[in-house]
Amino acid sequence: MSVWESLFTIVGLAAITLLTRGFFMLPQREWPLPDWLRRGLQYAPLAALAAVLVPEIVMRDGQLIGTLADARLPAVAAAVAFYAWRPNLLGTIAVGMAVYLPLHIGLGW
Repeated sequence: MSVWESLFTIVGLAAITLLTRGFFMLPQREWPLPDWLRRGLQYAPLAALAAVLVPEIVMRDGQLIGTLADARLPAVAAAVAFYAWRPNLLGTIAVGMAVYLPLHIGLGW
């Protein structure tokens, strides 16, 4: 790739990035959204979090977990139970890790 092609690519990517990231600031007023879309967007962060976490919990090396001797399962159960008892995010993480680490490091699960 020549110097001019590299420069053109960098400038083009910068322009696309600025346009897409600043697109929401261009209009002078807020865009009206239909109610069904507004309600649907409320669930987007939860859906994204579930899409990232669930495969990490139930899969290992691209395969579903075939045994209950996996440290992630009791850790998730303990964290969910703690959150149901007392909805505190920091406590939930601490309880989950307090169960996960001894099972994973100590027992080799």
